[in-house]
Amino acid sequence: MFRDGLRVALSTLPGIEVIADVASGAQAVDAAREHQPDVVLMDVNMPDLNGIEATRRIVGESPHIGVLILTMFDEDENVFQAMRAGARGYLLKEADQADIVHAVRAVGRGNAVFGPALAKRLISYFAAGRDAALPFTGLTDREREVLELIAQGRGNPDIARELGLTVKTVRNHVSNIFAKLQVGDRAQAIVRAREAGLGRAAGRAG
Repeated sequence: MFRDGLRVALSTLPGIEVIADVASGAQAVDAAREHQPDVVLMDVNMPDLNGIEATRRIVGESPHIGVLILTMFDEDENVFQAMRAGARGYLLKEADQADIVHAVRAVGRGNAVFGPALAKRLISYFAAGRDAALPFTGLTDREREVLELIAQGRGNPDIARELGLTVKTVRNHVSNIFAKLQVGDRAQAIVRAREAGLGRAAGRAG
């Protein structure tokens, strides 16, 4: 419904032509390859292929295409992943239509655009001297602890004993981690975590 409404709204504006709309990350990559648009509006949470990876592939194949992330997810990790993937803008779906239109035009001109709230957080992030390469900044401290143990190959019962939590609580943390990392299962989470340097401590199977 959101995509349909956005297509109708943009189609009525002078100087903007909507040439395709699709329902998955993989379809977005294919459509961008076929139509070579000036701007792609991309969600983070997409079927088949998440929006971050779809952005990376689109920009990798066609660097002239400006990708504007338009999503409900405002975690720092998603923002930084989008930037590293080559996105030129990041807005939340709650943004006003005028802000979305402004962002589309700006990205089409080659500018970078972030919503006011996200821009303030980015400024604060760097002003505080934090390391932008710190992995998984969108996770809570507890979720980071759980991910570290997952990366060591520990099972949920073992993690629960280690952290003094119930197995149900650990399962909830694991579900949140999967959603924030945009992974579908434990194996993918382990790969992401180990690529970021987690799980190097000797672990034991749980």
